[in-house]
Amino acid sequence: MDLTNEQWSLIEPLLPARKLRREDRPGRTPTPSRALWDGILWILRTGAQWSELPQGKYPPYKTVHRWFQGWVKDGTFHAVLRALALDLKERGGFDLEEGFVDAFFVTVRRATWREALQG
Repeated sequence: MDLTNEQWSLIEPLLPARKLRREDRPGRTPTPSRALWDGILWILRTGAQWSELPQGKYPPYKTVHRWFQGWVKDGTFHAVLRALALDLKERGGFDLEEGFVDAFFVTVRRATWREALQG
């Protein structure tokens, strides 16, 4: 499930301007920002590793990851997620004030883990 046109219209204005390829310097055509965001959201939705990003449907995983890191570092990622969450709240689907995360984990002593493997 990729971004809808409506969702993209919310995100696009929040993205910093990107350098376009210069005519006097040949090189790769810039990857469209929408394709990068679709790849990022696929990873977040599935919980898969970056290298498992489907080839052909999304840009190369290294490109998507590099842009993700940059957008996290400069605050763009947070702004986009907030805009999407606020849009969802306005449509009655989610309230940021009521959201929470529930996590459960168990730590295991290393010796116990090794004993379990040895049987």
